[in-house]
Formats: sequence, C-alpha cells, structure tokens
Amino acid sequence: MLKKMGEAVARVARKVNETVESGSDTLDLAECKLVSFPIGIYKVLRNVTDQIHLITLANNELKSLTSKFMTTFCQLRDVPVEKLATMPALRSVNLRFNPLSPEVRVIAPPLIKFDMLVSPEGARPPPP
Repeated sequence: MLKKMGEAVARVARKVNETVESGSDTLDLAECKLVSFPIGIYKVLRNVTDQIHLITLANNELKSLTSKFMTTFCQLRDVPVEKLATMPALRSVNLRFNPLSPEVRVIAPPLIKFDMLVSPEGARPPPP
C-alpha cells in the first residue's frame, strides 16, 4: 500500500514539475488516483497560478474540490458542467470567487446532482 502511495505522489510531483519547468498553461493530473487535491501542490504553484488555465483531473477518485483549491485557482470562467454531471462520486464543487460565465451559471443547476458553490457575480476572494 505504501509503495502505491509513494508512486502516486511521485507521479503527481513529476507532472507538476513538468508544468512549472515547461511554462505550460495546463496541469494534467488525469489518472493519478487522487482522492483529494494534494496540499503540497499549492506551495509549488503559488507563483504560477496566473499561468495555469486548465487543470485536468479526469479519471481520479475525487469527491470534492476544497475552497483552498478554488481560491488558489480563482480565474475559472468555464467548467465542463456536462462532464461534472456524469461523475457519480462527486458530491461538491466549490467554485466561489471564480468569474464564471453567465452560461455556466445558467446551465449548471438543472444538470448537476451535487452541491456547486458559487459566489455572486463580481465577488472577490478575501485577501490572503
């Protein structure tokens, strides 16, 4: 079990390092067997959050994304609502303080079966 955990941590660290070193705007964490978003990533990505435009979390075992995730990456305008709606294990997504497009705000409520937390349009995150 510990070996598998170590391999998963190494896989995530490698993907984060590749993103930072290449200057890519995409952080691909697909198929990393994540059950939660690794806290250590926030420290690594603190200086490049404006650079990241897409985080791929497909084929993981996430049940929710925390408010720390959303306030760290608070530039989301669009989210794949249709894909989120097909994730039976997902219970909550916190999108507060993200400048979501009006389309996302309209299309999401009838499609999703989980809690999607959003702030009023134009709301700003509290200062760090």
